[in-house]
Amino acid sequence: MMTKNKSLQLLIILSAAISLLGELPATESSNYNHDYSDALTKCLLFFEGQRSGYLPAEQRMRWRGHSGLGDGWTVGADLTGGYYDAGDNVKFGFPMAFTTTMLAWSVIEFGRYMPPPEMENALVAIKWATDYLLKTVSQPNRIFVQSKSKSDSKAWGNQ
Repeated sequence: MMTKNKSLQLLIILSAAISLLGELPATESSNYNHDYSDALTKCLLFFEGQRSGYLPAEQRMRWRGHSGLGDGWTVGADLTGGYYDAGDNVKFGFPMAFTTTMLAWSVIEFGRYMPPPEMENALVAIKWATDYLLKTVSQPNRIFVQSKSKSDSKAWGNQ
């Protein structure tokens, strides 16, 4: 099973590689047949698969359903949304903020090379995270965080 840090590192490396390799000029002697557009699509689908909350009708991962709809109710806050981390049922703020920052940065730097549908998917992915992150600081003098508990490790998805 991949650890959270390894999963995050893999996602960051893959996102950076896609962004950077898209900048390399093609040469006649190039024997590579990599489909970077397909890789980008799959990266963004990964984000969609990790969504928590009320999923939009246009969700491409049709097998996914709404989840985490009660997040925050015990403290009187709406903490639905955001992304799960590494197959767990936890939303860690720092990794989510970092990954979202890297995705946003890659859109700023390389968005002009993205097909319009994938640009839209990337912007939706960024907004999904930032909407949640803003909820975690929406009350005066309070910051909401979530940490992993033993019960999370025993959840159905982690058996």
